[in-house]
Amino acid sequence: MKQYHPVSRLAIYLLSAVLIVLGIYYLTHPIELFVFVPEWLIGGVYWAYLLGGAYILVGVSFITNQFVKFSGYTMVVLLFIFIVAIHIPNWLNSGDKEYRFFAFINVLKDTAIAAFALHLSAGAHHQHLHFEESD
Repeated sequence: MKQYHPVSRLAIYLLSAVLIVLGIYYLTHPIELFVFVPEWLIGGVYWAYLLGGAYILVGVSFITNQFVKFSGYTMVVLLFIFIVAIHIPNWLNSGDKEYRFFAFINVLKDTAIAAFALHLSAGAHHQHLHFEESD
């Protein structure tokens, strides 16, 4: 098993803690998050449950160093969908200045989380999910 620098492991644990806390919040407050889901997106409030569960599972995956490549890439795809389908339209189309600000913050937050998850997934060579030999 590859040995990580202690600071790298600390960063992974911090990201995992953030993901787990976000996941718990999404699961316990789905109605409050429902206002951010556009009406045209099928599923409505269930997206909050889906993302909450995904956040928790990915956080646990990163802490335990199991299925990192799969869970990380899955999280990146899910976050990309949310950025494109929810946060950017809310940022561009909201009439309320404060709501636009929070939508923009969500774009940045989800992009940062996706970038970190992508970085961890790309470096998880021992996870046996190789798309290329140079992966």
